[in-house]
Amino acid sequence: MTFALPLEPLTRLADPLADRTVSAIIGPWNDPAGPGPGPQGMERLAQATRLMAQWGDNASLADWQPAGPAPDPSVLQALRSYLHEGSVLPAWTDARKVARAETIFMEEGPLSCTLLFCASLPECYVPPRLAEVLHIAGQLEAHTEHRIRQTAAMVFPVMLKGGLTDGAGCGIAQVLKVRLIHATIRHLILHGDPEGVRGAVAPSRRAAAGASAHAALTDALLTHGWDVARHGLPCNQFELAYTLLTFHFVFLRGMRTLGLRLKKDDEEALLHTWNVAGHVLGVRDELMPFSYDEAAGQFGQMQAFGRAQPGDADARPGLGRALVRTLAQTIRLPVIRDIPVPLTQRLIGRQSAGDIGIGAAAPLLTRGVFAVGWVVIRAVDGIARLFMPNFSLSRLFGRVIGYHVLDRFLLDQTRPLVLPEQVLNPMRVAIASWHDDPRAPVWQNRLEDRWTTRGPWGSHPGAGDARQRKGPDRGD
Repeated sequence: MTFALPLEPLTRLADPLADRTVSAIIGPWNDPAGPGPGPQGMERLAQATRLMAQWGDNASLADWQPAGPAPDPSVLQALRSYLHEGSVLPAWTDARKVARAETIFMEEGPLSCTLLFCASLPECYVPPRLAEVLHIAGQLEAHTEHRIRQTAAMVFPVMLKGGLTDGAGCGIAQVLKVRLIHATIRHLILHGDPEGVRGAVAPSRRAAAGASAHAALTDALLTHGWDVARHGLPCNQFELAYTLLTFHFVFLRGMRTLGLRLKKDDEEALLHTWNVAGHVLGVRDELMPFSYDEAAGQFGQMQAFGRAQPGDADARPGLGRALVRTLAQTIRLPVIRDIPVPLTQRLIGRQSAGDIGIGAAAPLLTRGVFAVGWVVIRAVDGIARLFMPNFSLSRLFGRVIGYHVLDRFLLDQTRPLVLPEQVLNPMRVAIASWHDDPRAPVWQNRLEDRWTTRGPWGSHPGAGDARQRKGPDRGD
């Protein structure tokens, strides 16, 4: 299916609501010492960042009252106006489809995480200009785990029960935080409101304000430089819409690749739900596909367009290799520990794998084991489903990989996620419930336990000791 809208103009469209908000917070850019809005503007931005961390459940956004010392009135007013306008769901929201998508996420939870990290994130790195922005904004080669954790911190609140449609959910609040982060990146790279920048912003040198990671990130954004005439705006509508496709379409495509294709209505429910989240994120409604075929056509055209738009430097190989290296480190089991690498290659395809520098990133033995295993699993699944429709070794191994990714990035109590308890508690409860696949036979769940852990995954109030380990790698 052909995507009708021209793509080049989308690179010069950003997000008026979020950009107005950041402009109101920072104020004029008039620092004579170098690129930046001056100490007062940066302090207001830091204050806004601290206040955003207080946004918990959706219901609190309507009459949000900040805790702690009284903030700058201009910052408070800008954030309240943003919440008032940005937290409204689109009129076309279908609560039944959203509820169905939430159920699918719970049914496919560990597998959803595997596809998110082994397919969706790598596909984000394929367009060179998007990869360059991600590189600048996140220094991802050195902080890949942080990127993975940040992504999960938005996906879970959106997809858990009531995340977008219930006042007790947290999806709208988390998405609105990400939306303002995108606008902040634009403002710092362009040294001002994107509406007023049309030419080139020259690279510059500026000493970081401190040794913190936040100061280093701010310094990297302020000093990088950007040519709007050549590259469009950072975090533009094309990049936002493409990224949205990686959350819903790439997941659905991955399910099909694994032989776990969902029903048409279920695919459309997932597309619809992420489109609702995309609306809150600032993606224009006309850029959203509502069927798999429409999404496939749009993704193919957008990826081809993005691939043909080179950035100033190709950040893709560094990002791709850092990602698969980090994923490979999540599994402690011998031989299969590098399986996420060939799995990623299979899920995103040879061309995309080459684009991001992971065409031959796994050891030869691992590639051989994966190739043989892929053929055997697909053959066994095809035969077994003639007699047991829900049987799937693909799901088993996808769940195992998903567990290890979750264990490394979300369940590790030595590096807890810095999120509101309204977000963390439902996430912990959901992950704990994924320890058993109700569609699998008993022997398959026991085999999964040997490769993961006994009992509920993670720990939460009332779950007891949910982190028992097996084997020498687990510290028994």
